[in-house]
Amino acid sequence: MSERNILNLGKAVFGVFFLTGNICLFGYVLTKDFNFADVGFLLVTYGAVFNLLLLAGLMLYGLTNKKKRKPCFQSAGYLIINIPFAILYAIIGWDLVF
Repeated sequence: MSERNILNLGKAVFGVFFLTGNICLFGYVLTKDFNFADVGFLLVTYGAVFNLLLLAGLMLYGLTNKKKRKPCFQSAGYLIINIPFAILYAIIGWDLVF
C-alpha cells in the first residue's frame, strides 16, 4: 500500500464512523425514533471491534515495515480520535433513552 492509501484508509474509516454516529445521535434527538438509538448502540459495539482490528492491523504493519511506519501511525491516530466521540455518544445516548 502506498502512504497516501494508508492515510486515506484511516481518514475514511474515521469519517464513516463519525458521520454515522452523528446521524444516529441527532436522528434520535430530533425524531425520538428508537431505530436510531438501536442502530447507534450497534454502531458503537461493532464499530469498536472494527476500529480495534484495523488499529491493530495498522500498528502491526507499521512495526514490521519501517518505511510505512509513519503513515501507519498517523492513520492509527485518526482512528484513535473516534474513541472519545464513541464514549461521549454512548453516554449521551444511554441518558437519552433510559
